[in-house]
Amino acid sequence: MQDLTDQDFVRLWQYIQKNYGINLSKKKQLISSRLTNWLMQEGYTSFHDYTELILGGKDQAAITAMLNRLTTNYTYFLREKEHFDFLEQVVLPELKKKHMKDRSLSIWSAGCSSGEEPYTISMYLREYFGADACRWDLRVLASDISQNILNSAMHPVYGTESIRKLPSAWQKKYFLPRPDGNYTIAPVIRDNVIFRTFNLMDTPHWKRPFDLIFCRNVMIYFDQPTKDALVKRFYDVTLPEGYLFIGHSEGLNKANCPYQYIMPAIYQKKT
Repeated sequence: MQDLTDQDFVRLWQYIQKNYGINLSKKKQLISSRLTNWLMQEGYTSFHDYTELILGGKDQAAITAMLNRLTTNYTYFLREKEHFDFLEQVVLPELKKKHMKDRSLSIWSAGCSSGEEPYTISMYLREYFGADACRWDLRVLASDISQNILNSAMHPVYGTESIRKLPSAWQKKYFLPRPDGNYTIAPVIRDNVIFRTFNLMDTPHWKRPFDLIFCRNVMIYFDQPTKDALVKRFYDVTLPEGYLFIGHSEGLNKANCPYQYIMPAIYQKKT
């Protein structure tokens, strides 16, 4: 197997960034290490032939397989708990009052990875609305570019390390033990999340605008112009007074951010 040349590396990362917003310009070793063995199994003898195939843009299955291998999907339940405290104490009381007539919330987990984030949101919704939850439409939309990772989210299996930050009562209430020592999600939570494949570089096509968008630890892979354009697309599908949550390691461009800063990693669409 011939190594990934600098020339093909540049062509490959530029294609990925242009079409999917992911900046791998300093990740030559990552691309090589994550693809080499798989390409050999697929019968390739050089990265050049593979690069030609990808840049041709006609083999969508090959492109999807590449993205599945290159996107990092590390997450766990109750990551960045401050967001969920704000959700519970501020956002949900506001939304309950706002939607008392239609009894329907609209929440999007954009870049949901293996499901920990949207399932955590769903648990908070269930806990907050309690016995009234069955009288509301509290379904959460969850999207990711990787179909493989969405498949794992829809058929969830989590280890004890992934759920350890959740309250013990929630672990007992919302998780079912498996014979292998891992856990899966109880149907009351799993069935409340709708998973869809979506490229964040595309214009959102969902039927309804959102009260709340989670897009956390996704934009760390994007350059500033890509982030600015994505935030504008989020803003366009956010309801007035709606919120955007981003990762604490991320930041928005204050000069042209259409949202109003509320607190670290939390923004609101003010009218």
